Amino acid sequence: MTDRRAITFTATDPDALAEATGRIAVCITGEGKLSPGARRLNRLTKGAVARAVGSERWGKLKAGEVLTLAYPVGLAADAVDLVRLERRPDVAEARKAGVSLAKAAGSAALTVLTEATARAEEVALGLALRGYSFADHKSDKGKALEPAVFMCSKPDEVAARAEGLLAVAEGVFFTRDLVSEPANVLTTTEFAARLEGLRDLGVEVEVLEEDKLAELGMGALLGVGQGSHSPSKVVVMRWSGGGDSAPLALVGKGVVFDTGGISLKPAGGMEDMTMDMGGAGVVAGTMRALAARKARANVVGLVGLVENMPSGNAMRPGDIVTSMKGDTIEVLNTDAEGRLVLCDVMWYAQEHIKPAAMIDLATLTGACIIALGHENAATYSNDEDLAADFLKAAAAEGEGAWRMPLGQAYDDMLKSPLADMKNIGGRPGGSITAAQFLKRFVKDDTPWIHLDIAGVAHVKAETAYAPKGATGWGVLALNRLVQERFETE
Repeated sequence: MTDRRAITFTATDPDALAEATGRIAVCITGEGKLSPGARRLNRLTKGAVARAVGSERWGKLKAGEVLTLAYPVGLAADAVDLVRLERRPDVAEARKAGVSLAKAAGSAALTVLTEATARAEEVALGLALRGYSFADHKSDKGKALEPAVFMCSKPDEVAARAEGLLAVAEGVFFTRDLVSEPANVLTTTEFAARLEGLRDLGVEVEVLEEDKLAELGMGALLGVGQGSHSPSKVVVMRWSGGGDSAPLALVGKGVVFDTGGISLKPAGGMEDMTMDMGGAGVVAGTMRALAARKARANVVGLVGLVENMPSGNAMRPGDIVTSMKGDTIEVLNTDAEGRLVLCDVMWYAQEHIKPAAMIDLATLTGACIIALGHENAATYSNDEDLAADFLKAAAAEGEGAWRMPLGQAYDDMLKSPLADMKNIGGRPGGSITAAQFLKRFVKDDTPWIHLDIAGVAHVKAETAYAPKGATGWGVLALNRLVQERFETE
């Protein structure tokens, strides 16, 4: 897994600043009031810090932005980064400050003077998240990230708060790595093997192979993968930190590559379909985060791992498959395969896990991107309280999510003359009819959310916390939802 920057916390030591190497960062309020550490830096740099914070440029900075003094006199450091941040910033401002520092610092060592600034741990999280780079397949992997030392008041308390946040950051990195891997590396077998590695953190991992899936009656999932040489699998990950309470089930679509099958996708952009396992990636990263921070909750992650390929054995348009539930599905388009994977895994979760609630995630439809772009995941639910709690968690973590409708009119679009349902409902409302399809596999007493993350899992431009590419969207929000709704005292 990609290593995050090592971050430690210590008491402020002004005497160490002159000899600190790499870069020194210091948080300063908008009005330019200097902390004791900043005053020492100002003396060492012959007044350069005070001149900078009195400048017109400083006045134009927004909260969390950085003004850099390069190669300052009086210091061994290569630069001093002045961070505009009030003493009591909100979470977004604190994380933005960390992101700004990560961009400015690159791989250099960092000494960060947060001193009495509140939420230093959130600054550290922003620094960690934005310091990601996936270089596993490059000959030149670049320089390793040097450590960062945060000088602050009550460093032990800050370190304790940061520990859980940085564990979540590692979960985000796990997701990003999975989504970034090419399909010739991240086969269904390799994906399952990486998930089995979560046992080292105390997660129980069970891999269901094709013979077991056939025994269970997962004809929809197996139909998707039958054209590939890579065997279809379902991986069940159990984290049991919450006593006897019923678990939350997280279900992820894990199509390691999606050609569209016989309903072949156009060549242009097909290379992006290495990320069609994004839902499974988020589930995996969330499970890693929960285990790493020892969450006091019971959560089960279930992922369906398949590859959708055209071959002489591939599922055809017009085929009828039988789901684990027993419902028959007329497959009109083999490129609408994710819902066929999810429906069987969701039914398995309800039959074998008996969850308190269930959330599925999938890079499911291009229609979702047309509707919401790359700013929000489409959110569907049959439970108002669960939906409200998730949307609140997502907003608090800066991960965009937007509630979308369900309804009988959309469900009627799935009627088939030959089977219990079709797997597509036509172009209008394509993301909604996909969600409506999945709702047919949700029991009446199961609170449920469907998250269509097609627009947010992998993007062409950098986001608030990530460089362009895999974002890890959802790990932060789901972790917070678990904290606030499912953890025991």
